[in-house]
Amino acid sequence: MTDTEPLLDGHLARLAAALPPYRQVAAMLSRWGSELAWTLGNGGRLLVAGNGGSAAEAQHLAAELVGKLRDDRTPLSAVALTAETSSLTAISNDFGFEEVFARQVRAHGRPGDILLLLSTSGRSRNLLAAARAGRAAGLHCWACTGPAPNPLARVCPEVLAVPAADPQVVQELHLVTAHLLCEYVDRTLPDVLGLAGVVSELPVMDLNGSRP
Repeated sequence: MTDTEPLLDGHLARLAAALPPYRQVAAMLSRWGSELAWTLGNGGRLLVAGNGGSAAEAQHLAAELVGKLRDDRTPLSAVALTAETSSLTAISNDFGFEEVFARQVRAHGRPGDILLLLSTSGRSRNLLAAARAGRAAGLHCWACTGPAPNPLARVCPEVLAVPAADPQVVQELHLVTAHLLCEYVDRTLPDVLGLAGVVSELPVMDLNGSRP
């Protein structure tokens, strides 16, 4: 056995142990994907944020929605709040790092939009501030965290808390979550766009019930 095999086997063992309990909590992703598809398909927006590796995953998720996961489809509005460096540095410099996402939420979020916050610990103060700003602005606030309870899980009405003690495993399963969420969006989106097309083709009537 080489020196690397215990590391490899240990990491894979922790990941494998986390999969059955993750499967239980991930059952909610079907509902999240459907809700996200209806929101984005009707002109709404997803705002997504995280710190460090979670920032990279936020950008990954936004890229899958604006671009595509598998098959080509209409681009969807998803903004990673971690990606605009001028805003990040200006807000951090002028208002403090705790406000770096909250101020962007207040700028870009509209009532009915969805805010998704990623955190392995659930304790990041800038994400807590973003969640409070999102709720105040009428956004639907979701979180992906590590084990609950944690502060972010208490602030966000919708939470997928990965039941794994290892932050690396939590982050890896957050990436699985992002891919599954996109899969469910893509499954629901044709129904959303089809219904929108039917509604747009309905004849318009005046106030007396007559067609123009």
